[in-house]
Amino acid sequence: MKNLKLTDIFFRILILSLFAGCKDSNESTNQKTIQLGSNREIFVDHYLIDKLEGTNIILHNPTDKGVVMYFDKPWEGQFCTYTTILKDENLFRLYYRGLPDISGTEITCYAESQDGINWEKPSLLLCEIMGSKENNVLLDSKPITHNFSPFIDTNPESNPEQKYKALGGSTKSGLIPYTSPDGIHWMKLQDESVIKKGKFDSQNVLFWSESEGQYVCYFRIFTEKKFRSVSRTTSKDFIHWTEPVEMTYGDNPPEQMYTQQTSPYFRAPHIYLAIGARLVSDRQTLTEEQLITLKVDSSQYKGLSEPYFMSTRGGNLYDRTFMESFIRPGIGLNNWTARTNYPALNVVQTGPEEMSIYVNQDYAQPTAHLHRYSLRLDGFTSIKAPYSGGVVITKPFTFTGKELEVNYSTSVAGEIRIELQDKNGKPLPGYTLEEAQLLIGNEISRVVTWNGNGDIEKLASKPIRLHIYMKDADLYSIRFK
Repeated sequence: MKNLKLTDIFFRILILSLFAGCKDSNESTNQKTIQLGSNREIFVDHYLIDKLEGTNIILHNPTDKGVVMYFDKPWEGQFCTYTTILKDENLFRLYYRGLPDISGTEITCYAESQDGINWEKPSLLLCEIMGSKENNVLLDSKPITHNFSPFIDTNPESNPEQKYKALGGSTKSGLIPYTSPDGIHWMKLQDESVIKKGKFDSQNVLFWSESEGQYVCYFRIFTEKKFRSVSRTTSKDFIHWTEPVEMTYGDNPPEQMYTQQTSPYFRAPHIYLAIGARLVSDRQTLTEEQLITLKVDSSQYKGLSEPYFMSTRGGNLYDRTFMESFIRPGIGLNNWTARTNYPALNVVQTGPEEMSIYVNQDYAQPTAHLHRYSLRLDGFTSIKAPYSGGVVITKPFTFTGKELEVNYSTSVAGEIRIELQDKNGKPLPGYTLEEAQLLIGNEISRVVTWNGNGDIEKLASKPIRLHIYMKDADLYSIRFK
């Protein structure tokens, strides 16, 4: 320290460091050590966080990028919904329900894109609809097509001819399994449903969980108090499923979870994100005259909906750190009608620093379409510090790897410094705040160094903590690699 220039800012670092380090020392030494490995951690919950001093976890709202596709074909119509987006190597695949009339025939439609922005509806020549096979319809088999929701099976032991799998059905039929070798041509795996206990009259989502080593399905139920909610079931072979377990939400008040869209985040697949739609069924902002002017179908007058954000790491608990709206309905009366603003399943990367979320909008209106929203990679949430500065201290954990990578941004006057400590909160020589690199900038990937050296392999597998000082900055994720 005698060779360092101790500015006012650095004095603040030391004061916050001492203040945070001296609190609850007995509690800290008794904490269980987290096995972090090389997993990327995004700050959607308090899983890794021990203390926040002058800092907060905040939710970021996506940026509106506009309409990417209208549901304007005669067989699609104003009741298109329950959309699934799959990033399949260099191709984006889009699946959605087509329903031109609320009491009509439901079909599964398909579109594809090279960039996730410009979409095409190929003529598949698979199903005769309205007297022609010149259409983008994959399936015409109600009730499967009410909520057909595919995924790419990454189970290393799965049959390559069944690379794509899906479930669809109703409360009466249960969820029936389908498979496909190419994502276009689908076959029923068996006539009998594989999941029978549930309501199922919504999008029921499933995937192969890399972290759990099994298939996981989240589906619609109704609680005893008549709230739309979610249950979870698991399977090792996609056919035999466990007894469903109802999901819980901590101490948060119940809401009508119309969809939940639970899926692994592609950069941190051990964390499942649920970007679904909540329905406030007793609210209506538009008059009947306004609804008629918008040509909203009369069956959809009552209720308002919007996307929400929650997460889970497996088990039957959703973390609802954020009760606020994830994407508020936009300006315009068309955004304030029932069952519009329903997010599609899955978040996908659409640029070097960008990921996209898609939302069905103008439901039950002639202008029904799919909207795109963007965020920076890992940018759902962040740990944020004000200009006055603050500190984050993690719980003790072990890691594997050689370097610490961070996704962060600061103002030109802001900064981040990271200290490595032992499990009891004692700074490790060579990795203290005084020796830490001053992080200034806005980067998706930056390797942290101490005295110019970023190699921390000798600390791998040893319990450590991170002590992070931040000023006018956001920290989106960390990863040991």
